[in-house]
Amino acid sequence: MNRIADLQGRRVLITGASSGIGAALARAFAQQRARVVLHFNGGASQAREIADAIRADSGSVVTLQGDLALRDAARRVIEQSVQALSGLDVLINNAGSLVERRPILESDDALVDSIFDLNARSVVAACLAAVPHLERQQGAIINVGSIAGIDGGGSGSGIYASAKAFVHTLTRHLARELAPRHIRVNAVSPGVIETPFHAATPPERLEALRRAIPMGRLGAAQDCVGAFLFLASNELSGYITGQNIHVNGGQLMQ
Repeated sequence: MNRIADLQGRRVLITGASSGIGAALARAFAQQRARVVLHFNGGASQAREIADAIRADSGSVVTLQGDLALRDAARRVIEQSVQALSGLDVLINNAGSLVERRPILESDDALVDSIFDLNARSVVAACLAAVPHLERQQGAIINVGSIAGIDGGGSGSGIYASAKAFVHTLTRHLARELAPRHIRVNAVSPGVIETPFHAATPPERLEALRRAIPMGRLGAAQDCVGAFLFLASNELSGYITGQNIHVNGGQLMQ
């Protein structure tokens, strides 16, 4: 992988980085010689394996556990990351989950709260807690959206899709509000990516999705990496804010 000069030494927090896209990002930023905080919740053993591999490649990584569905957890994760790195330059809000597939007409308050607490409220909390640190560094926030936030999502994912649409709108608003503080805010919205997120998706459903993708294949976590590196670099994207980069093989074109 080619080196991006201004990412070297940058202090990067990636939430939900024990598997899938987050894990690929942790490896990629460490290869750029950024200093990485790898946040996880339930995947402690996976987080340790990724961190060990990064250190074996002379990368810099700290692991940090926290359940971002809890109301005060995001602020704590930000503050502990700042302490570990002596500051913060880039926040990547990647943690998220479908939680449960359920028809929207069968949804209840508990399901709505669990989905929004993790996928939406934690993003707000993390962004607000990070601002005082990022504005000292001309920092960047990269939120992870979803194709579901644009097309409404597949069967049983309506609340999750709505939470991701919230993230898309939050990204645009924060970009306007934080620009005077020299903080850029963008989003990356993956399409159908073969990660543990889709472990419970029926194979026939995945095949139908694959056939709908012009590039003829499902995405891999590594396919998403370039967009995040680009948006984290002031050298490459210093005049880009409020944007949502779609990584979906052409499944959705805007």
